[in-house]
Amino acid sequence: MSKIGNVPKPRLSFWQIWNMSFGFLGIQFGWALQMANMGAIYEYLGAKPDKIPMLFLAAPLTGLLVQPIVGYMSDHTWHPILGRRRPYFLIGAILSTIALILMPQSSTLWMAAGLLWIMDTSINVSMEPFRAFVTDKLPDEQRTRGFATQSVFIALGSIVASALPWMMAHWFNVHNQLVAGTIPATVRYSFYIGAFAFISAVLYTIITTNEYPPADLTERQKTKEERKGFGAGAKEIVHSIITMPKRMQQLALVQFFTWPGLFLMWFYYSPAVARNVFGALSEKDELYTKGIEFAGLTLSFYNVVAFIFALCFLPYIASKLGRKYTHMLCLIAGAIGLISVGFVHQPNMLYLSMTGVGIAWASILSMPYAMLGGCLPENKIGIYMGIFNFFIVLPEILASLFFGWIMSHLLNNDRLLAVEVGGGLMVIAALLTLLVNDNN
Repeated sequence: MSKIGNVPKPRLSFWQIWNMSFGFLGIQFGWALQMANMGAIYEYLGAKPDKIPMLFLAAPLTGLLVQPIVGYMSDHTWHPILGRRRPYFLIGAILSTIALILMPQSSTLWMAAGLLWIMDTSINVSMEPFRAFVTDKLPDEQRTRGFATQSVFIALGSIVASALPWMMAHWFNVHNQLVAGTIPATVRYSFYIGAFAFISAVLYTIITTNEYPPADLTERQKTKEERKGFGAGAKEIVHSIITMPKRMQQLALVQFFTWPGLFLMWFYYSPAVARNVFGALSEKDELYTKGIEFAGLTLSFYNVVAFIFALCFLPYIASKLGRKYTHMLCLIAGAIGLISVGFVHQPNMLYLSMTGVGIAWASILSMPYAMLGGCLPENKIGIYMGIFNFFIVLPEILASLFFGWIMSHLLNNDRLLAVEVGGGLMVIAALLTLLVNDNN
């Protein structure tokens, strides 16, 4: 049983879980704007298809370095007002807001890549402690609900953020001037709105949710932790990697094959829709901008599906089938969705493909973390959640370093085929889920 010291953790109400998860709405604005628009931003600024994976290298490298460090630090932090995880929510939100405002001002390719690096670092500082926050606050029997609620806000943030450029054009009559080497006005305004949403949502969670002090938090122990220094912290991170719980190792393998499928979609889906479905000949073609906007709308739709599925169905299905079988079936739905994109010729058919992706997305954001939380020691939740992120970012690093070569030498720079390869990797992840032992 999950405890605060020797006392069992109390069950939280619906609104308490809602408030503690609300900040993820803002965090997801940052991620979704990046996922839906950075590939196109790079092409607007002159990037070639086989160079785009390398330009996305910022995200996995910052995650690999930042998340375990922030996890370790937050495990050993206690601020008398902000608590354990909330100081990191706040610092990351402030820095991310600044980066979101500056990103659409990029005038060169490397300026955009540098700002993406800063943005990813900042978002990671806010995001990593949010995963540990759920495990800190909730007893094991409520963690599926807690992570599913995070999925709801992630989906809701993605719904709005992914569709913002389309909304700017069709609802608010923002007109783009198609000038080579510039970022369209619809994208610029979307990033400004995202900056406001990010800081506002995180501040709401900070204000409405308190934290339980660590059970061993005495003045003597605080002083001891403060004196450990960087070397001891690095040693503890390495030791934690070596001694990962068995279930965490099994889930890590699932993650290692799941996330490349998503990365390939985020790398190439929007440009693939613009060129292969809308028939744009180059990024200067008006059809290219229309295709990118429509792709953002379908990315928004898969988050609508994820929102409904996580809110209404996922916890119920998991209670009947178990978490690992639920996750396996959801990953298969996502794989079918990605592979089917290659057979789409009418734009509206993409909504059907994105339905499968939305089902998988809802599960990816909750089931692995719900299964993981029950096997982690209470005093190392932050650091282990950070280490778990390795198995998301390592495959992205590999994709960023080597998939450009695959694109140019094996796939003939076919963006649509790259998305289908992502679906194949998700099939492998679904089969590996069967190896997970989810018994507490």
